[in-house]
Amino acid sequence: MNTGKILVSDQADTCLLKLVGDVRLTLSTSLNRYMEALFGNNGIKRVIVDMLDTEGVDSTTLGLIAKLGLHCRKHYKINVQLFCQNQSILSTLDCMGFGEIIDICQQPSDITGDMYSLEGVDAKIDEVRQHVLESHRILGQLNPQNSAQFEDLIRALESDIETDG
Repeated sequence: MNTGKILVSDQADTCLLKLVGDVRLTLSTSLNRYMEALFGNNGIKRVIVDMLDTEGVDSTTLGLIAKLGLHCRKHYKINVQLFCQNQSILSTLDCMGFGEIIDICQQPSDITGDMYSLEGVDAKIDEVRQHVLESHRILGQLNPQNSAQFEDLIRALESDIETDG
């Protein structure tokens, strides 16, 4: 698998996130920081997640995408559009309940633009743990199966944070 990267494009009222290759935990801090900045923009009318070139994605990244979907519904009154043709990823999205919060499309997106790569961020272990914990809590809220699947991980992370905090 290709090492992952996340490309972004901010065009007026549209935000495009393109996940390329194998997108894993190492990019979670960069993605979360980008999303936090995006959440301060009140002019957003369309958010697109392009996973057409995504080979693999971990649960932390999926949790951040769920966070994006939930935020856009609540604050912008829009559904994130997610474009993906990878049957394995589509199956995972379906099993996890993403169809309830995000519009999943299998055809290519009609949005293009100048994109730049989110740079990797050296994050402290506590910050990474917080992202992983938050991501899995969000995934756990999508459906009861997710909650049961991530229960032990969530408890372990909470315990680690309490012990170190």
